[in-house]
Amino acid sequence: AAVMGFGGRTWMNEVLNSFDAIVMNVGNSYRLQEECDILSLRMAKHKGIINLTEYKAVMLASLRSLVKDWSSQHEVSWSWLWENVERMIKALIGKPAVQQRALAKFLSGLDEQALVVLRREVYTKFFALAPAGQEFFKQSTTRLHF
Repeated sequence: AAVMGFGGRTWMNEVLNSFDAIVMNVGNSYRLQEECDILSLRMAKHKGIINLTEYKAVMLASLRSLVKDWSSQHEVSWSWLWENVERMIKALIGKPAVQQRALAKFLSGLDEQALVVLRREVYTKFFALAPAGQEFFKQSTTRLHF
């Protein structure tokens, strides 16, 4: 990216960090959407303009240099992937900030007891859906609430 003049685009690092999961889940549209949702949340933290088409140029240039028998079919396939990812992310740009404000407003209206119940229910549901998540939450319950 730096060679192409995009070294200052820190948001590209977020895409690069998520790219493996995006490619691995291209065959599962729900999972691909989930990866794009996560990526959009990470990218929401970056200030300035995010031009996703710039990543496509860097991606294609990198792939061309890595694949010896690069063909027009490769170009079309990788372009198709990125155009779909770009479409999903563009649909989400700007939404995390709005959702964060709405959530903050909702949470600020809850009393302490309601917050305790909410926290307990969130963790119960999360661990039921993703038991492996328990390995990431080894802190005490008190610590998890802050």
